[in-house]
Amino acid sequence: MQIDTSSLSPQECYRLISGIVVPRPIAWITSQSLEGLVNLAPFSCFTFVSNSPLMVGINIGRKAGREKDTARNIRALGEFVINIADWSMVEDVHASAVEYESHESEVESLGLAVMPSETIVPPRLMMTPISLECQLHSVTAYGNTGAEFFVGEVARVHIDDALYENGRIDTRVLQPVCRIAGANYATLGEIRELQPVSQTPKTIIESRP
Repeated sequence: MQIDTSSLSPQECYRLISGIVVPRPIAWITSQSLEGLVNLAPFSCFTFVSNSPLMVGINIGRKAGREKDTARNIRALGEFVINIADWSMVEDVHASAVEYESHESEVESLGLAVMPSETIVPPRLMMTPISLECQLHSVTAYGNTGAEFFVGEVARVHIDDALYENGRIDTRVLQPVCRIAGANYATLGEIRELQPVSQTPKTIIESRP
């Protein structure tokens, strides 16, 4: 089948693409309002955009045209934390996606502990094995629904010692939570380690169609 995307509503486009671009890592973001209220929300349009300096990006949409608390807090304070949840935390991640009132704190409602960050004001989650302290670099708007791509420069990385060896993260041990279509989540399945292309025998490369 073929689909003419111009015939789809924004909601239909979202349902379609969220089942195509999978799996998606989740940025579990803690942000803080100017009044000191800590907000927590998961975002699955998340990637890294630069390694020098280290920068990450998150797409934050709007709800019924209204700016989300996370976007408003990041814009106001210029700082945020990306927490990386493991599979044992999937239910808390999902629960934090519920729309709370602006005066309510998800970390308090869910009973999640936070701890001070080292370089920025918003706190990080105590339970997560990885947290990235970020300073806002830029915000770029895309499309017709008010979605914006927030880029943050990573000032400090917190990593559970059990995950880190020789400058690398052991993702098998991490078992990160990822998002697929709908209210469905997954974690790592089979992992295959292949030879780097430069070490692949020439005869194998030439035999490819």
